[in-house]
Amino acid sequence: MTAHTPVVAIAYHSGYGHTAVVAEAVRNGAADAGATVHLIKVDEIDDAQWELLDASDAIVFGSPTYMGTASGAFHVFAEATSKRWFGDAWQDKLAAGFTNSAAKSGDKLHTLQYFQVLAAQHGMHWVNLGLKPGWNSSTGSENDLNRLGFFTGAAAQSNSDQGAEAVHKADIATAEHLGRRVAETARVFTAGRAAVSA
Repeated sequence: MTAHTPVVAIAYHSGYGHTAVVAEAVRNGAADAGATVHLIKVDEIDDAQWELLDASDAIVFGSPTYMGTASGAFHVFAEATSKRWFGDAWQDKLAAGFTNSAAKSGDKLHTLQYFQVLAAQHGMHWVNLGLKPGWNSSTGSENDLNRLGFFTGAAAQSNSDQGAEAVHKADIATAEHLGRRVAETARVFTAGRAAVSA
């Protein structure tokens, strides 16, 4: 039996470019793990991209955290997914998420939880970050993976007075880890589904 190449779609919004850097890192990680990856800007989504989402094995949601939640543009996209909800189009797909804000915490957890609820409403299965927290001891470093200590998804921090080029390298590496984890989980998940139905 030929192994299925997992298809991962990254549906994201980026206001000032910082979150786009994180999205690219997730893409790179998933591609490195052998997935076919589609980057989809939710504020520019067209019919063909909706079809890419429908055909994906996993969808990774991404947005900056603004005022304690995902951006308005992402919320518009999320409401538009109700057409998929009515038809169970995303039932049993995998889901994951990432976010960025200027503050170390910045209520990013709420954005990741918002993504989890969105995924749950669609009947999707959530893939967490799968990393212990970094930078939480005297021997730790700001260069550790998961330096901000999130478990539900990848969280990045970028200074409000710097451009997208200043997204922290450890946060980029953490996002790459998430992409690899999603792709690897999708490979196992789809192989298991094929074995059960064979």
